[in-house]
Amino acid sequence: MERHAPEPTFTLEGWQVLHDFRTLDFPAWMAAPKEERAAAWEELKGLLGAWRALEERGLGLSRVYQVVTTKADLLFLHFREDLDALLEAEEKLNKSRLARFLRPAYGFYSVVELGSQTGPLDPEAPYIKPRLRPRVPEGGYVCFYPMNKRRQGADNWYLLPAKERAELMKAHGETGRKYQGKVLQVISGAQGLDDWEWGVDLFSEDPIQFKKIVYEMRFDEVSARYGEFGPFYVGRHLSPEALARFLEV
Repeated sequence: MERHAPEPTFTLEGWQVLHDFRTLDFPAWMAAPKEERAAAWEELKGLLGAWRALEERGLGLSRVYQVVTTKADLLFLHFREDLDALLEAEEKLNKSRLARFLRPAYGFYSVVELGSQTGPLDPEAPYIKPRLRPRVPEGGYVCFYPMNKRRQGADNWYLLPAKERAELMKAHGETGRKYQGKVLQVISGAQGLDDWEWGVDLFSEDPIQFKKIVYEMRFDEVSARYGEFGPFYVGRHLSPEALARFLEV
């Protein structure tokens, strides 16, 4: 049997990412005294303001989304420079008054990643930094899902030669470029950090574009043969004003 010669992917890492999905106990929240809800909202507004100030300093960003279906009610999405900053964002929400009415629904920790199968990327190339520190839109919709590359029998991504992996990923990328201007895609690596190997975030003004791009990409060999996908979460961005309406405060 021919011995496999490892040819790992070359990666560059950027912002670290926390997907913090929560379920809101609506009966308890709506039954709480008006004063308690108002105090919880004022405290949450303070958190939102601190997150905004951090974004203005270029140290990360945070977005809040209302999630469809019973998988979750809210997504607090954080991009930060390191794990300590993510832990701080999570801790402050956990210690807030609103947290008394929130229940964990799902969480995912990963790092924004750019990969090359055939050689190191140039970290000084002008297109690199914006992709490692993406500008997530304020508005529209998000679709998040985790994924793996298959390791089963003949369909083992990690046993493929680097050149073959590169050709498959190039074809996959060409499909994605058809949606430029319609969908912003952010890929984050989670190998050794979470239960899945990657997280994928799609951002668009039209959620139907999520269906179209994912469906079309399923026909690419890299997905059809080697892709394994976890649960999908879709939500609508909430500005502070929209979040206040959602909470009825």
